[in-house]
Amino acid sequence: MKGLRFSKYTGKGKTPFERLLDIFKELLLYTSGDVDEAIDWLRELDKEHQLTNSAYTIDDFLEDLKKQGYLREEIDDPNGAGGLAMTAKTERSLRQSALEQIFGKLKKSQMGNHQTKYSGAGDEPTSDLRSYSFGDNLSNIAMNESIKNAFINQGIDEFGMTEQDLVVQEHYYKAQMSTVLMIDISHSMILYGEDRITPAKKVALALAELIKTRYPKDTLDIIVFGNDAWQIELEELPYLKVGPYHTNTVAGLELAMDLLRRKKNANKQIFMITDGKPSCLKEPDGTYYKNSFGLDDYIVSKCLNKAAACRRLNIPITTFMIAQDPYLQQFIQKFAEANKGKAFYTGLKGLGDFIFQDYEKSRSKRRK
Repeated sequence: MKGLRFSKYTGKGKTPFERLLDIFKELLLYTSGDVDEAIDWLRELDKEHQLTNSAYTIDDFLEDLKKQGYLREEIDDPNGAGGLAMTAKTERSLRQSALEQIFGKLKKSQMGNHQTKYSGAGDEPTSDLRSYSFGDNLSNIAMNESIKNAFINQGIDEFGMTEQDLVVQEHYYKAQMSTVLMIDISHSMILYGEDRITPAKKVALALAELIKTRYPKDTLDIIVFGNDAWQIELEELPYLKVGPYHTNTVAGLELAMDLLRRKKNANKQIFMITDGKPSCLKEPDGTYYKNSFGLDDYIVSKCLNKAAACRRLNIPITTFMIAQDPYLQQFIQKFAEANKGKAFYTGLKGLGDFIFQDYEKSRSKRRK
């Protein structure tokens, strides 16, 4: 008998090393880059779920990690005590994995910019045509349409092409964007048995990788804020930990505004990931004003003033609220109104999708 024979699809097989590497990278994020702790967790998972066998053990996996450049030996003190540490290759691999998990496998577009709704002498072709003007790029001439115009205007017997026959294809302008990502690292990001900081780190890693690979002319600065706010480098993200901090949203906004003032791009924006209310301010004399009980009117008014200041500088703020407290959502709504920005009330699972979609949409609304 002829015909098709179907069997169960098993997917593309992974080697034991590849399977363990996927798990190990997740553990590195949860342990904030502590390799030794991640290995301890991996060994516990192996005992419980039989991840390896006698043919390929955890020790074999660790040797392969060192051979392939994912781990390096590190000496901490003169006595020789040390351990294993991540390499730049591992950090890059974490960004790539986060991008695939959160944003999917995206195809690269032309280097650098984002499509807007404005057409003209831009980069992205449209279906619109217009008459040729002196100075237009010759590569943009629509030859089929131009030849057809020449036939219509000159006829077959005296065929020739003039400047009046030429038409060019319209192109969209592309916009460059400067983005500051603010991450709340106050203590509430790990309260109540819910790890909120790890998903936030993963989103930041994915967003950074998206910009580096798809929009390399864009800029991304990352800020963390607790009692104070400070900028961190991309390489520091996997090692980021929550501290015993309150939430000084004002300090984060002030630093974000300062960073964006230095950018030459006309298009600027702030993404803020937070799960709690602002509860801290630093006074001019250097002391801290803190109030963890309810929404403090003094702190709230300072936050709203900063939101309005960003609006005057044409810096929209998109807030991603990863908590479902209606009381706090009312504050975030007022904050968004003061800035004329946006607010998303999302759980941890949908955080990456929301940020990706908003990042893409904001490109189509702004002109270089």
